[in-house]
Amino acid sequence: MGLGKYGDKRVLDLSEWGRPFARIAARFLKEKPISVIQVTNIHLFLTIFCAWLITQENTIIACSLLVVKGVIDAVDGELARIRERPSHVGRYWDTVADTIGLIAVMCAFGILLEWNYTLILGLILATLFQYSLFNHYSILMRGLGSGDTTSRVDESVTPEAYPWEKQRNVNFFHTVYLIFFSWQDRIIEILAGKGSKNLKFELTVSSILGFGMQSWIILALAVTDNLNSLPELILGMNMILLTSVLLRSRL
Repeated sequence: MGLGKYGDKRVLDLSEWGRPFARIAARFLKEKPISVIQVTNIHLFLTIFCAWLITQENTIIACSLLVVKGVIDAVDGELARIRERPSHVGRYWDTVADTIGLIAVMCAFGILLEWNYTLILGLILATLFQYSLFNHYSILMRGLGSGDTTSRVDESVTPEAYPWEKQRNVNFFHTVYLIFFSWQDRIIEILAGKGSKNLKFELTVSSILGFGMQSWIILALAVTDNLNSLPELILGMNMILLTSVLLRSRL
């Protein structure tokens, strides 16, 4: 099946806890008539459903399904790898879908917990930067290990479509990505630099900020009836982790 996400690099990525389950699902779907894009759509619809459940105060069920969503979110990438068909369209759409889902969930929590609009916007932006930081080091680590090359640190140039996808679709989704996401990638790149020699510290610590781990933390807050602490988690503890990674990267 080839090398994994990070190629030949052995790293501790805490957000990858669901990857073994995703690989099982991907092997099951390998010969099935379902596309990678359709898998991405499934986890988007599931996230929006979770947002609706949150507004209905079914928080434990919603947060449990967000954990499940974290596994499904890894299935599309694993399915592309096992079929040996990476996709630029899939990569960009996955980012867009994740962002739509994040906005929906944060707005739902805002309605439930009666946050003001400024706080909701701040939490969304903070979470996007945290995801971007993890993605930045994840891409750099893939480069070190000769792993998945679909994602790039510098997305300014439109990639050439693979034979199984259309160039006009790549062009469209690349433009969408540049408009809505390139600015945050650029800020993270300036702040983070190239990182340390092996990037292991940056990758492991920033992986706590990835959706895979954050969904478990949010579920724990829901189960213990501490969702009111979500702003402190995102703006406090997570920002401390982000700062420590950036400092280590620059030392």
